[in-house]
Amino acid sequence: MLAWLQQGFHGQMAYMAAHGLKRARPAELVPGTVSVLTARMDYLPASTPDGWQGIEFSRLDRSRQGVVSLYARGRDYHKVLRQRLQRLSEQIMGAVGSLGYRVFTDSAPVLEAELATRSGQGWRGKHTLVLNREAGSMFFLGEIYLDLALPPSAPVDDHCGTCQACIDVCPTQAIVAPRKLDARRCISYLTIEHAGTIPLELRPLIGNRIYGCDDCQLICPWNRFAKRSSLPDFDPRAGLAGAQLVQLFGWSEAGFLHHTEGSAIRRIGHERWLRNIAVALGNALRVAPDPVLEDALRQRALDDSALVREHVQWALGYDSDPPSQ
Repeated sequence: MLAWLQQGFHGQMAYMAAHGLKRARPAELVPGTVSVLTARMDYLPASTPDGWQGIEFSRLDRSRQGVVSLYARGRDYHKVLRQRLQRLSEQIMGAVGSLGYRVFTDSAPVLEAELATRSGQGWRGKHTLVLNREAGSMFFLGEIYLDLALPPSAPVDDHCGTCQACIDVCPTQAIVAPRKLDARRCISYLTIEHAGTIPLELRPLIGNRIYGCDDCQLICPWNRFAKRSSLPDFDPRAGLAGAQLVQLFGWSEAGFLHHTEGSAIRRIGHERWLRNIAVALGNALRVAPDPVLEDALRQRALDDSALVREHVQWALGYDSDPPSQ
């Protein structure tokens, strides 16, 4: 972890370095912690058809449609998993009496994947995500820090073998070695965590991915065994799967907030949303000229945001400021 940080692979995610070794020492993060209970929650929608991996890959060939990562098409997982972990903690307290605990899900300096692998949830795949033989990697992770001593569970063996499909498929070659990710090149990082300008050399590689990227999971053979969720929370919202880029680019800030209410997508804000879609529209134009796409971009050429304007300018192929309207 420290070597990964020293190489700058965390990009703008300063919080990764800000908490020092607290990430690796639960008792420093939550004093009194004796055990960590890890949990996973499957997120494929119940309606997911057989052959879903191929279906998802085919979306990348429809350049005028926006592709949102599977996990983000339903309700914000932070809320769903945190509420369930809270209820589980209360049930444990009801069984054992007085209990000190704190729940986490991608919300604090917690080494979630490391804790999950040490507790036997799976092994660390070459794409750095946790893999399980019965569930693939299409699940969220959460933790309960407890002041209750529990018997440790055993880790499981690595079952990636010689396969490196996830490394080979990565559009930006962000997986620089097995289990080593340069987040600065990762499309999920660039479209979600990264707040500024997307590097010019990476924009064409993003394609029509406007929020996250699933390629390394879609190609993974173990995800043939990914489980469907029985929770309606993760059912895809209308308009987020297969929506036209032009339609999504036309959302006002109020419209964006309305359509993303209760969704993880809202956290990136309207400005980054437009930035991401401008890149996707530019990539679509490079596949085939289309006056409808060009007109949509020109409508934002004088946007109040310099970040949006710059990406619109690139999408339209301008080397300098576009002409005023």
